[in-house]
Amino acid sequence: MENIKKITTSSPLETMNLGEKIAKQLKKGDLVALVGELGAGKTVFVKGLANGLGVKDASYVNSPSFVIIKEYEGQKNLYHFDVYRIDLRSFCETLDYKRYFYGCGITVIEWADKIKEVLPEQYLEVTIKYGSKQNRLLSFRAIGGKFKKIIAKI
Repeated sequence: MENIKKITTSSPLETMNLGEKIAKQLKKGDLVALVGELGAGKTVFVKGLANGLGVKDASYVNSPSFVIIKEYEGQKNLYHFDVYRIDLRSFCETLDYKRYFYGCGITVIEWADKIKEVLPEQYLEVTIKYGSKQNRLLSFRAIGGKFKKIIAKI
C-alpha cells in the first residue's frame, strides 16, 4: 500500500467533498495534520471533514485562528486547532493537547508543521497547495502504517 497519494481538486466544493469522504474512514482518536499556505483551502477541507463526521451546521465551521481550538459535536466529535499564531512552547504550556490528540474525537490541526515535535507517532498529513485558478493540489501522506488504508481508498 502507498504512503502518499496526490489529488487535484478544481473547486472548493470538490475539496470539501474529498474531506467528507475521508472523514467517513476516520476513527475516534485519529489526527489529521494540515499544511499549506494562507488561503490554500485548509478550512474548506475541514468543513468537508465536519460534514463527514456528522457535525450539525458544518457550514459554520471556520478557522479558530484567534481561539486556537474549536470543538464541534457530531457522530464523531471534531477538535479543530489552528496553531498559526502560537509557538510550540506556548502550545505545550497552555493547552492540554494530549486530551485531544488521544481522545474520543477526531483532531484536525491547521499549520501542523509548527508543532510537528509533539504530534503522535501516527497521523494523516494533508498538504494543500495552490494550483491554477481554483485548483488545489492535495497530497496525502500516512505517517505510520495506520493511515495507509485510508490513502488507498481515496
